[in-house]
Amino acid sequence: MSRAPNSGALKPSNPSNPSNPRNPSKRSKPGRPSKPASRAALWRAVVALCVVALSLYVALTQTARLGLDLRGGTHIVLETKDSPTVKADAASTDRALEVLRQRVDALGVAEPGIARSGEKRIIVELPGVQDPRKAAEVIGRTAQLTVHPVAGERPDPGGKKPAADGSRTLPDPDRPGNHLVLGPTALSGAGVKDAEARLDQQSLAGWTVSLDFRDKAGDAWARVTGKAACAPQGAPERRVAITLDDKIISAPGVNPDVRCEVGITGGETQITGGFSRTEARDLAALVKGGALPVPVDIVEQRTVGPTLGADAIAASTQAALIGIALTALFITVVYRLLGALAALALVLYGLISYAALVALGATLTLPGLAGFVLAIGMAVDANVLVFERAREEYLGVRSTDLAKPVRTGFAKAWSAVIDSNVTTLLAAGLLFFFATGPVKGFGVTLCIGVLASMVTALVITRVLADFAVARHVVRRRPAVTGIASTGRVRTWLARRDPDLVRHRRRWLGASALLVAVAVAGIALRGLDFGVEFTGGRLVEYSTSRSVDADTARGAVSDAGFPRAVVQESGDGGITVRTERLTDDEQRRVMAALEEPGGTVAVERDELIGPSLGAELRQKALVALGIAVAAQLVYLSVRFRWTLAAAAVSAMVHDVLLVVGLFAWLGKPIDSVFLAAVLTVIGYSVNDTVVVFDRVREGRRRDPRADLAAVANRAVVRTLPRTVNTGMGALFILTALAALGGDSLADFSLALIAGVVVGMASTVFTAVPIAVALERRSPAPPPSGRGDRSTAEVPGLFSPLAARGSKERGSGAVV
Repeated sequence: MSRAPNSGALKPSNPSNPSNPRNPSKRSKPGRPSKPASRAALWRAVVALCVVALSLYVALTQTARLGLDLRGGTHIVLETKDSPTVKADAASTDRALEVLRQRVDALGVAEPGIARSGEKRIIVELPGVQDPRKAAEVIGRTAQLTVHPVAGERPDPGGKKPAADGSRTLPDPDRPGNHLVLGPTALSGAGVKDAEARLDQQSLAGWTVSLDFRDKAGDAWARVTGKAACAPQGAPERRVAITLDDKIISAPGVNPDVRCEVGITGGETQITGGFSRTEARDLAALVKGGALPVPVDIVEQRTVGPTLGADAIAASTQAALIGIALTALFITVVYRLLGALAALALVLYGLISYAALVALGATLTLPGLAGFVLAIGMAVDANVLVFERAREEYLGVRSTDLAKPVRTGFAKAWSAVIDSNVTTLLAAGLLFFFATGPVKGFGVTLCIGVLASMVTALVITRVLADFAVARHVVRRRPAVTGIASTGRVRTWLARRDPDLVRHRRRWLGASALLVAVAVAGIALRGLDFGVEFTGGRLVEYSTSRSVDADTARGAVSDAGFPRAVVQESGDGGITVRTERLTDDEQRRVMAALEEPGGTVAVERDELIGPSLGAELRQKALVALGIAVAAQLVYLSVRFRWTLAAAAVSAMVHDVLLVVGLFAWLGKPIDSVFLAAVLTVIGYSVNDTVVVFDRVREGRRRDPRADLAAVANRAVVRTLPRTVNTGMGALFILTALAALGGDSLADFSLALIAGVVVGMASTVFTAVPIAVALERRSPAPPPSGRGDRSTAEVPGLFSPLAARGSKERGSGAVV
């Protein structure tokens, strides 16, 4: 029941009083829900059952598509350039894409991927291809195939540029040092209908390339070969030159049985030249695919060995299982029955997230796998928010009706869950739009994970919790639920009653000192930008014998690369990073490492062009800027601008500390680090939003209360949630850092630092700044009905405060 606004203090309640409505003995059916509540619970159960059943069906019938960093292969990004006759735009890039698609298909690669990215870029993914040099040669060549009559020969190139009609002088492939003078272009690759590599077993010519011409092209071929047949045997004019990209690939002489002025008819011929099987197949792929309408440059190239991908999957899976198990054990110990139900919901969260990933056709990358695991921490956060709210409700108004505090906990935690998850979704969305390569997959899986965590926490956990607290055996033993006990952190806070906001100047001074140390590290040590932001090449080698960094550095220097950065990586691995390194030079480095290291294999190979590196740097700065602005705008809408400014200030503080830590440690700043920083932004604001949601609630309850006191109560009441959520996230991140391998070690380190700093900055940075801003620019005074104290507003009271008032003898609040 509720009391009248001016009814005064009530007498202490007497449990034995039969008229007391709170007496359990007088409740005929405690905890029985009303019909609307029962109907809502039924719908939630139906929705939860349908979601789980559909997810299970998708997970059992479909498999996830793994990225190249997990299954091994080569990832190439091509950028189209303007030619003298064609402008590189979306239309010409689409035509080039179709040519490249035919070339890739002719290579025989299983499940290749090719797609346009933006207006001028084409992304090619070749699973299982470990030699990027050969793949790039085949798919990246312009492939301008032309046929010329030979007008003569000369010992020198002559120094003349190709004429407008295609006449030129090129080296003779059959006689080194000799050059052939080619006449005007008689036929282009556009006239080739089909090309196929064949083994000529009759004439023992080895591997050849058989060409089928179109109608008019067949007539042109007959004319050029008929004219060549008129020249005497052995004369250079009896030869026909076939060129590809200004290089003669074959210059066969016309056979004696070909008649003069008649030529080779029938619309087909063979190109011979002592080809191997691979060379004949690659040439046929180029000719069949046709010429690219515009030239292309390789701006990015990544290669991952199959063993590295398999090891990454095994390590990440092990880390995920251990992290989930520790997190589930932790929340079960803290919240007992409800914690165990939340752990079951976490398992279902994994099922739902995986099914959504598969159903959307998203590609699972290594950073994406980390995002999938990290989102478990987000799911734990939502459950902890609800359970802490339910615990407050139960402790404030003890009752055998466990359903009411659980129901109220879900209702009051709703706004904080939504706000905190929206801030994380903003950061994940920016990763999707601004990141490149595998890091884009992190944004996708993080978005899916956050949405799935909201479904599991607010729907599935709710269904399980409602079912559990409605059981008679649970109602008789409320302590088993976990919300009937105060908890160690809350008990300690109640005993100490700390006033954390009182020393806000001291906290702000400490925060400013930490920021100064971080900025000093950035200024003095500098930032070690990875190849994604600087351009260059990074190759990771595995060796059969252990090689230290100094020995490897000497071998690489002797090979002609004294400025290369050589470091140890993983178990006996060597990483070499240079500004520029061609494929041939990479092979030279590999050969140099074989002497001290034995058998050497390429585990990872990343090539980033300078233009793409500059672009990625710009995108990273834009992403960070938009992240800060987006959080500020959203929080200003949801809260007052002073709280929004305080939250964003704490967020910038956290980012600076993480960046400064990496500067002092000399860790690389790459795209994976960018993903970690944007996640830290979401997590930092997430933590602050939970506290400010309590501040907003307290201000609505008593608009004239001192903000410092309201903020301190909000911090103290949310501190158990902060500790429990942080512990859940740290279990997972520590497992990733220890077991996730080198690829995820720095990523996990950045997030561990961000989580710890984020928890501290909410209390010691965001709240003090908010109090200072509110005192400089206070909120306008309330008017009308809003100007009422707590005692005048039915239902707007804190259960814990009510219980404290009751225990001091001031009467019961019902």
